[in-house]
Amino acid sequence: MNILLVYAHPEPRSLNGALRDFSVRHLEQAGHAVQVSDLYAMRWKAALDADDDVAHAAGERFRAAEDSLRAFGCGTQRADMVREQEKLLWADAVVLQFPLWWFSMPAILKGWVDRVYACGFAYGVGEHSDTHWGDRYGEGTLAGRRAMLVVTAGGWEPHYGPRGINGPIGDILFPIQHGVLFYPGFEVLPPHVVYRTGRVDGAGFAQACDALGRRLDGLFTDRPIPFRRQNAGDYRIPELELRADLAPGASGFGIHLDPSGGA
Repeated sequence: MNILLVYAHPEPRSLNGALRDFSVRHLEQAGHAVQVSDLYAMRWKAALDADDDVAHAAGERFRAAEDSLRAFGCGTQRADMVREQEKLLWADAVVLQFPLWWFSMPAILKGWVDRVYACGFAYGVGEHSDTHWGDRYGEGTLAGRRAMLVVTAGGWEPHYGPRGINGPIGDILFPIQHGVLFYPGFEVLPPHVVYRTGRVDGAGFAQACDALGRRLDGLFTDRPIPFRRQNAGDYRIPELELRADLAPGASGFGIHLDPSGGA
């Protein structure tokens, strides 16, 4: 299978760098083809702006969605964006690996999403009607592929537990897993999180690699997070609100999980 690892950490000698190298070796030894987008090594341009359309006229007002759609449709996107889109279409699975910085992904990785997820490619696709509101949240260009987050965090695991002061890790990562990944169609696996990164010694690194290897082995067999599909009947269209008879009286991220497990 083809696997794309999108990696965002500025120091190759870090724990993240060692885990990235382990992942590549482990996946290749299992017979997979692997590509790595090392964003810091690539000196990835993080800012979405008018320069992302090589045909943008000087002095013309920049409109993010409209200009993105035009550049994608006309073939005038910058070459670095096109290469990453081609990698996504090549991949059967995508792994996003990053340290948890200020409760989210590093800015360079967010910038990768902002630019590579062009209008007409990752959003703004599909019909809009009384029963179908675009191909998204379980449908879209990247449907049929799997995705997983590999995240490192300096805090203790209880800090990110159900009653932890930082909030549950599932809630913190919801915008990435449900929005960045499920929105354009990925089946999203539960995240793999390494905690207390500043305390990982030699024995701890061996344990971390063993745990990560097991998750990578399940990349195509483990059960994905059972997010509700937008156009499968659970949401009112065009309001895109969960039907009143589903999770009645409840709110928050949890209502967007199908308690049947998607069966």
